[in-house]
Amino acid sequence: MNVTPGTILEPGLLIGKSNNFLAALATDGKRFGLAYADVTTGQFAATELPNAIHALAEIGRTAPAEILVAQNYAGPDLPSDAFVTRRPEAEFQPPRARRLLLQHFHARTLEPMGLTERSSHAAAAAGAIIAYLQETQIDAAEQLSRLSTYQASLFMTLDAPTLRSLEVFERNDSAAAEYPSLLATLDRTRTDMGGRMLRRWLRQPLLNVSEIVRRQELVDWLFRERRTRIDLTVALGEMSDLERLSGRARAKTITPREMLALGRSLELIENIRALLQRDAARLQPLLASLPACRASVDLIGRAIAEEDIGWSKQKEIIKEGFSEELDRLRALLRDGKKFLAEIEQRERTRTGIKSLRVGYNKVFGYYIEITKPNLHLVPASYTRKQTLTQAERFITLELKEHESLVVNAEGRLAELEASLFRQVCEQVGREREEILIAAQTIALLDTASSLAEVAEDNAYVRPVVVEEPVLIIREGRHPVIERALKDAPFVANDVSLGGDDAPQIALVTGPNMSGKSTFLRQAAIIVLMAQIGSFVPAAEARIGVCDRIFTRAGLYDRIGRGESTFMTEMIETANILHHATPGSLILMDELGRGTSTYDGLAVARSVLEYIHNHPGVRSRTLFATHYHELAELEELLPRLKNFCVEIREQNGELVFLHRIRRKAERSYGVYAARLAGLPRPVVKRAEELLGHEARGSTRKILTRILMAHLRASRVCCTRLTLTHFRRLRR
Repeated sequence: MNVTPGTILEPGLLIGKSNNFLAALATDGKRFGLAYADVTTGQFAATELPNAIHALAEIGRTAPAEILVAQNYAGPDLPSDAFVTRRPEAEFQPPRARRLLLQHFHARTLEPMGLTERSSHAAAAAGAIIAYLQETQIDAAEQLSRLSTYQASLFMTLDAPTLRSLEVFERNDSAAAEYPSLLATLDRTRTDMGGRMLRRWLRQPLLNVSEIVRRQELVDWLFRERRTRIDLTVALGEMSDLERLSGRARAKTITPREMLALGRSLELIENIRALLQRDAARLQPLLASLPACRASVDLIGRAIAEEDIGWSKQKEIIKEGFSEELDRLRALLRDGKKFLAEIEQRERTRTGIKSLRVGYNKVFGYYIEITKPNLHLVPASYTRKQTLTQAERFITLELKEHESLVVNAEGRLAELEASLFRQVCEQVGREREEILIAAQTIALLDTASSLAEVAEDNAYVRPVVVEEPVLIIREGRHPVIERALKDAPFVANDVSLGGDDAPQIALVTGPNMSGKSTFLRQAAIIVLMAQIGSFVPAAEARIGVCDRIFTRAGLYDRIGRGESTFMTEMIETANILHHATPGSLILMDELGRGTSTYDGLAVARSVLEYIHNHPGVRSRTLFATHYHELAELEELLPRLKNFCVEIREQNGELVFLHRIRRKAERSYGVYAARLAGLPRPVVKRAEELLGHEARGSTRKILTRILMAHLRASRVCCTRLTLTHFRRLRR
């Protein structure tokens, strides 16, 4: 048996709230099939994808621990951190894969699983996973008892760069302790099952408004029914991982302690059902999908001894009364001491030897020990066994018979108890499908309860989710940064994009550290939260469903691929322009800063014009920039409006208020240059040139040059003196 990253079964090597996916990618060079499985939970899914872009996005969303590809795989580059295993080409051939799947599921057709002739690549990928597991982990293959197919087009596309940019699952820097991820902010789940479901929701935001509203209804009910939610979280806090424990039972690798925990957790289902009965009419679908699992509960309750009663004393695992033969053997061993005491007393009386003692050791077994002064009283029926310095040891036929019974009983008892425990595992394993159904419903309740609790604690509101391409947020907040702020309240901002009365593109200007990036990201995070069914950090929100969130943010080189900062910018921007639709949301932060001022400005402007004018794009867009010259586009592009970071005088200084307002602001590059420590002659000369109103072109050039210097030195300016401001005005 070979253990690989995607086939780990040992609980100590797994993260409870994370799936450990083994994936397979099949392709003919044009279309792709992706399948993934978690052998510890039994989750097994496959999808057919139209091209490499969608395949890579789905891999990024799934984040598998291991990816299987054919030996001659020549598709797109897989993630650099992926563990890739190459397998024989034959395992990815659709006909063979279909035969293997039919055999594995004991089925005549794969159509009930959603695998038709049009999904041959998905079938090939799923078959490759079964073939791999049958070769490396046959018991793990048996855990995959059902296969589901899905359409990736039913979920918002979130590729790995977007998840990284929005810091959905982890921070991009060393400030993780102070500013956690979005997942850490939302995760109040009490069970590992709920934690894994919340991760899946964040990786797969919904596109179907009806499904989103269905989730919202459950979150809303738990939000309003606070007493029920608290009672529910108490029950969930005592719940073990039904998915993984039932899988270990089926594989017969579960320990008695884990089996007992599984039984206790299944007993809690009745308590949870009772809580749902408080509003049975509304929650009838949930009640119907939450089986009580009575067969497993009764079996474990009858079979497994309580740990504090049996295991700490006689080390008994199987409860008394479950097996007559087991009880008889235990009685024989338990009464053995009494039997020996009776023999000892009887023989003392019969022989008159008051010092006669019945004993036992592992070498000679049971014996009767008599001191040498009393040897003349030994009966003829005694057989000498061992001579000691001060005594002799004897055996009798009665002792030999008892010894034989005890020795056989001990061996038989251990064998029988192990056999009975395996039988319990088999019976619980046969009930696993019912347990998994219950586990999914419990995970749903746990996830929705977590979102409701976070919403209550942080004053989130239920957003209105619609089909129209609009994005209207009143007093929106960044959920992660808001949670981290302690000394000051978070500055809320409004967003209004799309529709008849709002712009398609918001052009946001302002210096570093003024809040532009936070403003962009919080809008995207609010959209993502709304589409998983969560409440959102805002006073009010109307969210038009987004088919994809694109981000172009962050300054970094892909050194390993020989790509510079500017090349990285252009590759990511090209990806956006090729795949954005009117239903997408685009975030662009400081596009063009990786090259010269002139080139960067030209690229930024042309990208804005393309997003605005191309009929196949026209996406809702938040575009943050240092290029104040772009503000003139408001006069040329009717669906573009200018916004800026608000600045106010306080105690003789200018302070960024982190509030976004409609009116465009001018550049403060000269002030930032002085505060950054540029040589005084450079700053003075810049001020002189900027003072000549007639030399408009020179002024723009100098501003660009200064801002290029600032970007190169990564200047952060949050406070500008009023004296500097007045000097610029002169």
